Amino acid sequence: VQLQASGGGLVQAGDSLRLSCTVSGRTFGTYGVGWFRQAPGKERKFVAAISWSGGSTYYADSMKGRSTISRDNASNTYYLQMNSLKPEDTAVYYCAAARNLLYYSASVTYDYWGQGTQVTVSS
Repeated sequence: VQLQASGGGLVQAGDSLRLSCTVSGRTFGTYGVGWFRQAPGKERKFVAAISWSGGSTYYADSMKGRSTISRDNASNTYYLQMNSLKPEDTAVYYCAAARNLLYYSASVTYDYWGQGTQVTVSS
């Protein structure tokens, strides 16, 4: 399974951004996907996750109400829509795939990782 994250950029506080994660490989339908972020000098933190069926979604408290995770089966792509962005949202955002999302907020749950996309929010 390979993951390719994209969609990052430089935005102003209050703006919105949509990140994309394209998943390739024959096991697309059996993996859940999560988004994590890592700011400079800080540990990687959970942002959001979605089950392989799309029926379950999970969010970090910091992103609840400001973000939406979704998937498009036709294009094998997962999305993270982020609204009302804040300077503290600045980080490299990674998408990752996992067979089991029982512990969805733990990075060790995920088997495959994308390369990350930079999000910078200016004040």
